[in-house]
Amino acid sequence: MKLTTSEALVKYLIAQKIKIDNKVVSLFPFTFAIFGHGNALGIGDALERNKKAMPTIRGQNEQGMALAAVAFSKAQLRQQCAVVTTSIGPGATNVVTAAAVAMANRLPVLILSGDTFQSRQPDPVLQQVEHFDSPITTVNDSFRAVTKYWDRVNRPEQLLNTLPNVIQTILDPADCGPVFLALPQDVQVETYDFPDEFFEETIHNIRRSKADENSIKLAVSAIKSAKKPLIIAGGGARYSKAHKEISDFANKFAIPVVETVAGKATLLSSDPAWCGPVGVTGCDPANKLAEEADLIISVGCRLQDFTTGSWTLFKNPNRKIISINTARFDATKRNSIALIGDAKVTILELSNLISDYKCDQTWSKSRETTRELILKNIEARISEKLDLPSYAQVVKLINDLAADEDYVLTAAGGLPGELNNNWLSKSLDSFDCEYGYSCMGYEVAGAWGAALALRNAGKAGKVISMVGDGSYLMMNSEILSAVNNGDSLIYILCNNGGFAVIQRLQTSNGSKSYRTMFNDSDLNNPFDVDFVAHANSMGAKAKKVTIQSLKDEFIAAKKNSGVTVLVIDTHPSKWTEGGAFWEVGVSGVSSEPEIQNAYQRQVTGKANRRI
Repeated sequence: MKLTTSEALVKYLIAQKIKIDNKVVSLFPFTFAIFGHGNALGIGDALERNKKAMPTIRGQNEQGMALAAVAFSKAQLRQQCAVVTTSIGPGATNVVTAAAVAMANRLPVLILSGDTFQSRQPDPVLQQVEHFDSPITTVNDSFRAVTKYWDRVNRPEQLLNTLPNVIQTILDPADCGPVFLALPQDVQVETYDFPDEFFEETIHNIRRSKADENSIKLAVSAIKSAKKPLIIAGGGARYSKAHKEISDFANKFAIPVVETVAGKATLLSSDPAWCGPVGVTGCDPANKLAEEADLIISVGCRLQDFTTGSWTLFKNPNRKIISINTARFDATKRNSIALIGDAKVTILELSNLISDYKCDQTWSKSRETTRELILKNIEARISEKLDLPSYAQVVKLINDLAADEDYVLTAAGGLPGELNNNWLSKSLDSFDCEYGYSCMGYEVAGAWGAALALRNAGKAGKVISMVGDGSYLMMNSEILSAVNNGDSLIYILCNNGGFAVIQRLQTSNGSKSYRTMFNDSDLNNPFDVDFVAHANSMGAKAKKVTIQSLKDEFIAAKKNSGVTVLVIDTHPSKWTEGGAFWEVGVSGVSSEPEIQNAYQRQVTGKANRRI
C-alpha cells in the first residue's frame, strides 16, 4: 500500500500488541506530542488520521511530557511504551534530559523528532544548528549519548529495517532503553509502496532468558558455603515480576532481603524477609547486614554508588557477589558470579538446586530484630518536637493515610532518602523514586505519567507525588497537562526554602551554604513564592496546610477527581540520619579546618573500599 513515511510509521506502531496477564493490549497505547516546525504536518497529520487507534496527548513542555512517558513505562513495569514526538531544534533537545533518565533507569520510551530536510535544498532552515565541517550533523545527534537505539530515517523504505529493531530494543530485558528516530521533514511525507504484511498485528511476549549451566553451578556452590547471605532486590526484580519468587526463596532459607531505591516495593514491608532500604539513602540496620554478609545475592541491580556506599559497604573480607541480571554489563560488575538471565526463572532454578541449604541460625534471626529496629527508628523520628515538621513526619503521615492501591512517587533532592526510609510499602510495585539520573522535576511530570498508567491499566489507586519546592519550580507545567487530560493525582509540595539537601551537602563537607537557599541573594530581598496561587492558576485545587491540617486535607484530596496540590512548610535542616558512606569531591588543599576534616573523612571512608 502506498503510504507516507509518517503514515507507515504510525500504522506499524498501532499493529504492535503485547500480552500482559493473558490480555492483549497495545504496546504503544498513546503518543505525547507538542506539535511545531518539523512534526506538525508529517507525523502530526498521520496521528490525526489515526487518532482512535493511537490517541495523542498534548504536553506543555517537551522534557516534561517525555518524563511522563518514562514514568508511564516504569509504572507499567516496562511492558508498555509511550511515544513522544517533538519539532526540530529546541523541541527535540528539550527531550535529551528525559532520554538520559530513561537510559540510566533502563526504561523504554520511543522519541520521534523532526529534523532538517534530507535534500538540504532549503538549508539553513528555521532552528537548524549548522556544523561547518559536517553538514549531516544536526542537534538530533545529541541523542546518541542517551539512547539505546538511534537512527535517522533518510528513505521511507528504511522503516522496513529499523522499526523491527526499535521494537526489539524496547522489549529486550537486557538492552531495554530509550529509542530515538530522527525524521527529516521532507522524508516524513515521501511515499513508498509498503508490503501489506508489514502492518499485520503482532503480539509480543516478554522473553525470559536462562542463565548458563556453569554459572548456576558456581552460584549454587557459593550459596551452600555461605553462612550470612543477603539478597539485594533492585528494579530488575520488579520488571521480572519476581516478587513472589524472591519472597518464597528468602523465607524458605531464612535470608534477609534489602531493597534499593528502584527495587522498593519488591516486597511488602510486612513480609518476614523484608529488612529495609540499603545504601546511602538506606538505614543503619539494613546497612549493618550488608557490612556483615559473606554473600551478596544481587537481583536486578545496577550496583550504583548509592546502593554500595561507593563500594565501601560490603566489609566482610570473605564476601562474594552473585549478580542475577538480564544485562551482561550489570551482571559482571566487580568480579561477580554472573547469572545472566531472568530473575524469576533464575531464582526458581537456584531454589530447586539448594533445597537442603541452611544459613547461620543467628543470621536468620537477625531479620526480625532488623525489622523491629527499623520500625522503632521511624517512630522516634516522627515523635520529635520541631517548630516545622520534618520530611519524615510528613511522609509517615501520608503513608498511614494512603490506601493499599495508591502509588507514591518522588525524585532527586532529600525526599528519596526520606521516603526510602520512612515509607512502608503496602502493595507491590507501588513506589517510584527516580534516582538513577536524579532528575528534578520528575516528581511533577512523572506523577502525571504514572496517573496515566494507573488509568490505562484500570487500577483504582491514586498517584501521590512528594515534591520539594526546588523541583516544583524547575518543572511544573505538566500540572496543566494533567488537568487538561482529566487525570487525578495528589502533589504534596514540601517547601523548605530552596535546595536544602544541597545546602546540607555543602555544609556537611566543610563548605559554606552558598546560593542553594532561595533567600541567598545579593539583593537581600527575600521573596516567598505563592505556590498555592500558582498551582490554582493551572487548574489544580491547591491549599496551604500545616502538619495538623494535612490529614483532613489529604482525605479530601483523595475524593477530588482532579489534581490537588497541598503545600506544607517543612524543616530546612532536619533529615533522616543514617545511611552509608558516599564518595564526593572534597578539596584536598584548603585553609578551612572544616574542609580539612571533611577531606580526611573521605580518605578514611575510601579506605574501606574493596575492588
